[in-house]
Amino acid sequence: MPALNEEEALPAILSALPEWVDRVVIADNGSTDRTVLVAEEGGAEVTHESERGYGAACLAGIEHLSFHGIAPDILVFMDADGSDEPTEIEGLIEPIVSGRADLVLGVRQGEAGDVGTILPHARLGNQLVLGLTRFLFRRKFEDLPPFRAIEFNALKSLDMDDRNWGWTLQMQVRAAVQRLRIEEIGATHRRRQEGHSKISGSLIMSLRVGAKMFYTLGREYLRRP
Repeated sequence: MPALNEEEALPAILSALPEWVDRVVIADNGSTDRTVLVAEEGGAEVTHESERGYGAACLAGIEHLSFHGIAPDILVFMDADGSDEPTEIEGLIEPIVSGRADLVLGVRQGEAGDVGTILPHARLGNQLVLGLTRFLFRRKFEDLPPFRAIEFNALKSLDMDDRNWGWTLQMQVRAAVQRLRIEEIGATHRRRQEGHSKISGSLIMSLRVGAKMFYTLGREYLRRP
């Protein structure tokens, strides 16, 4: 879980995680509140990444898992803001456990099937990026969700390097190019209950994220084998 100033949301998430989850890693991205202390009190391992960026935090978490302790068979990514439902992790990893998939994407749905949990401008940008992805890579995706599970060796084979907002898109595109088995399932998505959104709550920030997505699409298209 990449985290930046999520002291209010973390306790509920950590307490709701299934007991069978082997390791919980919080990749702190330079929090100035009690995020690190709250994570440690909740039994999570904490690694630090001072460079701000979603991808940078994810890469720090992967490095921590690779070189500290026993690496996992399956890695689940989820946000630390309470928008993802921890109790749905079992369903998320099931296609990998059963041998059907290498990567599973938790397509965001409201608690009653209401897509209104994603703000209109973010939803529009999401659909535009997904349409271009389908055109360029001949692969249709329903979403670019943060909540996802991937077989750990498959993840390492992708050689991920995006350090900010292109992370989810880069993973999906590279997985498609490498012909990994990808499955999409519905996953509950809520508006954050605590704290403030770093991206979707701001139109300007959403535009910056969109620009990075377009850059990522172009870069990944040019690097195809």
